Amino acid sequence: MTEQAASGASAGLWRRLMNGRDPGEEHRAATPLELFFDLCFVVAVAKAAAELHHAIAEAHLADGLVGYLSVFFAIWWAWMNFTWFASAYDTDDVPYRLLTLVQMAGVLVLAAGVPAAFEHFDFTLVVVGYVLMRVALIAQWLRAAAEHPEGRGTALRYAAGIAVVQVGWIARLWAPGMWAGITFVVLVLAELAVPAWAEARGGQTHWHPRHIAERYSLFTIIVLGEVILASLTAVQSAVSASGVSVPLVLVAAGGLVLVFALWWIYFTGAEAHLGSLRTALTWGYGHFVVFAALAAVGAGLGVTVDAATHHAHVSEQAAALSVAVPVAVVMLVLAVLHRLTGTGAVERAVLVLAGAVVVLAFAATPPLFGLGGAMVGMGLTVSMTLAGNLVLSARHARGRG
Repeated sequence: MTEQAASGASAGLWRRLMNGRDPGEEHRAATPLELFFDLCFVVAVAKAAAELHHAIAEAHLADGLVGYLSVFFAIWWAWMNFTWFASAYDTDDVPYRLLTLVQMAGVLVLAAGVPAAFEHFDFTLVVVGYVLMRVALIAQWLRAAAEHPEGRGTALRYAAGIAVVQVGWIARLWAPGMWAGITFVVLVLAELAVPAWAEARGGQTHWHPRHIAERYSLFTIIVLGEVILASLTAVQSAVSASGVSVPLVLVAAGGLVLVFALWWIYFTGAEAHLGSLRTALTWGYGHFVVFAALAAVGAGLGVTVDAATHHAHVSEQAAALSVAVPVAVVMLVLAVLHRLTGTGAVERAVLVLAGAVVVLAFAATPPLFGLGGAMVGMGLTVSMTLAGNLVLSARHARGRG
C-alpha cells in the first residue's frame, strides 16, 4: 500500500460521510460493534430478569411485573432505535463509535438502576441511563441530517421527536401518585409514534431488511443465552444448598428442552420478509413481547428451581405458571409474526394455540406429576407443537413442488 493510500484509509477510518447505506447492499451483516453493543444490553436484560425472578419467588408478582415491563421497555426501545439507525447510517468511523460508546455507557447506568426501580419504584438512575442513550442517538440523527440531504427531513423529525419525549421522561420523575402511571403510558405511546411520524412525513430511511432481520435474530440468541445462564446459576445454587434431587433434575431437563424448542420455533422457516414500513414496524414492535417473554422464561425457570428445593414463597402451581405464561405468550406472538412476514414456519395457527393451551394446563399439574413432571410436560408439548408444524411445512413444500 502506498503512503497516499494508507493516509486515505486512515482518514476514512477517522471520518466518513454519513450519507445513508444502500438498502439493497449484498452480504450486509452485523458488525463487531453491533455485537459488542448487544452484549452491553443483555447485561441490563439479565438484571431485569433477575429482579423479576426474586419478585415472583417472594410472592410480589404485581409489583415485580410492573417494574419489569417498565425497565424492559427502556432497554428494548433504546436497542431497537440504535439497531434501525445503524442499519441506515452505520459509518463505523470514530465519531460514530464514540457516540455508540456513550449509548453503551447509558445502558450500563440503566442496569445499575434496575434494583432501585424494582424495590422502591425509584426510576431516577434508570432515566439517567436512558437519557444518556437517547441524547447520543439524537446526536447521530443530527449528524445524518447534516451529511445526508436526501434524508434530512426524516432525520430532523427523529431528532426532534426523541428530544421532546426525553424532556417528558425527565419531567415524569416528579409526577405524583397516579400521574406516574398515566404519564408512563402516554410517554410510551409517544415513543412508539415517533418512527411512524418521522418515516411517514419525511420519507423512509434506508434501513436494510435482511440486516434488520439478522440483528433481531442475533439478539434473540443472546436473550436465550441469558435464560440458559440464569437457569444454570439457579441450579448450581440449589445443588450447593440442598444437593441433587429428582425434582431438580426434572426441572432442569424440562427447562432445557423448553428453551431449545423455543429457539427452534424462532429459527424455523425462511428469512422474514420486511417489505413495507407497516410490516417492519409491526414485526419490530412485536419483538418487545418476544424478548420480554423470553427473558421472563429465565426468571420463571429460576422460580421453579427455588420451588423444587423449597426456597420459594409461592406454590408449585404458581412457580409452574411463571414459566407457562411467558412460554405461551412467545408461542402465540411468534405465530402471528411468522404469518405476518411469510416465513412459513407456522402452517396451522390452531396447532400453536392448542400447544399454548396445553402448556398452560401443565401449570395446574404439579399436585399430580410434581413440579419436575410439569416442566417436562411443558418441554414436550412445545417440542410436539414444533414437530407438528415442521411436518405440515414439509408437506406444504412438497405440494407446491
